[in-house]
Amino acid sequence: MDQISNISQLFAAQKYKLTPQREAIVNILLDNEKDHLSVEEVYMLVKNSYPHLGLATVYRTLELLCELHIVEKMNFGDGVARYDLRGNDHSHMHHHLICSVCGRLEEIKDDWLVELEKRVEREYGFNVTDHRLDFKGTYDTCKRTGCKKEKANKAVS
Repeated sequence: MDQISNISQLFAAQKYKLTPQREAIVNILLDNEKDHLSVEEVYMLVKNSYPHLGLATVYRTLELLCELHIVEKMNFGDGVARYDLRGNDHSHMHHHLICSVCGRLEEIKDDWLVELEKRVEREYGFNVTDHRLDFKGTYDTCKRTGCKKEKANKAVS
């Protein structure tokens, strides 16, 4: 079953409709999955298909997608709320590597915390239902030669 069908079923299970506008927003997220788009970026992309769709509608749809656990609202330290699709293939959110120099973001799809979750449950009697892990640091390429973003910032200063 494809992702749109799965999402449509999640909507229906909660008595919501996956309207054409909502589906267009979901498709934007699917098509740009690695980009972790902001509300404004989703809005600018969806306007091509639905020019009369307002920013408030995009915002409300993204909030509903969060409520339904289809997307996760994230902040990677740049002050902008971004939206990240939750994968059907994992029971937990994926993890991220975030470069503090250039802002590059990379996803880690593997769940490295299974053993830690079992230990938490065993030692604390706490059943982990979800987790998210963000690693912040610097890529070797940014330390070694200076990344493109760092060079651009120096040129502007």
